[in-house]
Amino acid sequence: MTTQIPISLLRPFEAAARTCSFSAAAAEMSLTPGAISHAIRKLEQRLGVSLFQREGRVVHLTSDGKALMFHVGHAFDELRRGIETVSTHAPGLLRLHCAPSFAAQWLMPRLPRFLGENPGVEIRLDAGIDYMQFQSDEFDADIVYGLPQAEGFVILSLGEETFTPLCSPEVGRTIECPRDLLNQPLLEGYDRHMRWHLWFAENGLAAPPPTGSRFDRSFLALAAAVAGIGVALNSTRLAERELASGALVAPLAANAKNITCRDHYLVFPMIAKTRRPLRLFIAWLQRAIGITLDI
Repeated sequence: MTTQIPISLLRPFEAAARTCSFSAAAAEMSLTPGAISHAIRKLEQRLGVSLFQREGRVVHLTSDGKALMFHVGHAFDELRRGIETVSTHAPGLLRLHCAPSFAAQWLMPRLPRFLGENPGVEIRLDAGIDYMQFQSDEFDADIVYGLPQAEGFVILSLGEETFTPLCSPEVGRTIECPRDLLNQPLLEGYDRHMRWHLWFAENGLAAPPPTGSRFDRSFLALAAAVAGIGVALNSTRLAERELASGALVAPLAANAKNITCRDHYLVFPMIAKTRRPLRLFIAWLQRAIGITLDI
């Protein structure tokens, strides 16, 4: 049965089902609405089922239409991704996955600059805590938190980040030395690399028992610090906007020992390096962060 259904009939069906409009599908495919309607009628005859309910100019999928679209839609998505991967003439789409706090605090404010410097490039950005394995070819690259245990991929460090206590200006006026933090609510995070006891140890003090609020994302801890809820131990890279605007201050940056570590990495399959949008993004990252990525 499937070998008797040409793709020339499935393509109009997929466009109409996705847009819920024969007219929109026609415009997308540079055809007339009549041609779309004719193709779908022919497909319905081949399958022996009704795929759409027609109410004037509005169309809705039938139960059979929904069942068919579930499979056909996935198939055309895979085709598009495959063509984008191997075609040098595909749109300049960069498909990027990113750790949530890095995406919200550092990348998003700079995306207009990247897109402005690289006309013709578009970006699809997804944020999440799961590392991409790139098995489905859904993304070109991933900016991950923590060094990934992955083989067969290019892994580039985005350089060192400085961690120091950050707080609102009002709270900051009460902090002159590390010992002053013993009387402050210390915001706890789930950052497995940077915890308060490490900072206190670096500055010759025993950390107090946890008393502050707890947040599972750096951008949430920073927002809490801006609101005056307590003091966050966080990356000055992620807090660049808040520090520049004065919403946050680093009262001990010059009066205590800061901690540095490499927290974020750019990861991508070797084959993705051939895609122009990713090459442009890597070059821009180097300039924006001020590092050299050894590719």
